[in-house]
Amino acid sequence: MTTHAPLTISVVARRAQVPLDTIRYYERRGLLPVPPRSSGGYRQFSPDAVRRVTFIKRAQALGFTLEEIAELLALQAKPDGTCGAVERRARAALRRIEIKLDQLTRMRDAISRLATACRGAHPADECPMLTALDEDAAGNGVDVPGS
Repeated sequence: MTTHAPLTISVVARRAQVPLDTIRYYERRGLLPVPPRSSGGYRQFSPDAVRRVTFIKRAQALGFTLEEIAELLALQAKPDGTCGAVERRARAALRRIEIKLDQLTRMRDAISRLATACRGAHPADECPMLTALDEDAAGNGVDVPGS
């Protein structure tokens, strides 16, 4: 069995292509195990830390939350886990992304309508966009998502 020398936080960050603070943050959040320290107080990460950080970043890029990623990491470590458990989490993330896409579509449409209404030389105090943002829910009927 080959043993590998421990890695410093800067080496892990460089190999995983993330800032040092990301490593510290993942450690605080429990996504990375707290590594032992050298006699000089330096963190001594295993080479597996690079793989784990890369896994986390890839999962984030797919839209998984850090909580979901923690669950995926826990499932990965369970020898009796099933792919079905992973699929359930992926489907939940997909539903959340679909909701967000719907919200973004409504936001885009509202801004597009308001931006079109802003064409011209309206004085700022008559600007349809500013007026819509300043109106209460019973205002002029402009659909501003989240209001």
